[in-house]
Amino acid sequence: MNYNNLDEIELLDIPTINDARGNLAVIEKDILPYQIKRVYYLFDVPSDSFRGGHAHKEQLEFLIALSGSFTVTLDNGKSKKSFLLNKPNKGLLLPTGIWRELEDFSSGAICLVLSSGEFEESDYIREYSDFKKH
Repeated sequence: MNYNNLDEIELLDIPTINDARGNLAVIEKDILPYQIKRVYYLFDVPSDSFRGGHAHKEQLEFLIALSGSFTVTLDNGKSKKSFLLNKPNKGLLLPTGIWRELEDFSSGAICLVLSSGEFEESDYIREYSDFKKH
């Protein structure tokens, strides 16, 4: 999955079971195009902080705002597109080869990431100039 056309990237609905006692969102095998191999989350991020600032060569990630909100800006080297994540029943599937930056965290924001791979430093492109060459 490698989208050079940012217009093809959009927020995805997470199936939700609505109940007056509290809603339940479920991510099972048919929701994501990969098996989840790593789960991590960002929390207590100061509102003026910037996170991300990298791309992946192979790894896919699905980002969800479990609480609060933040903005994800995607860059394919030619254009940029931003997404506001602010609902726990919507997520953003990040393809390979796309630069991503996370910012504008609200107070109490929690960003959950479901990743297709375990951490491997060699999969990261951490410098924007290297990304432009890739």
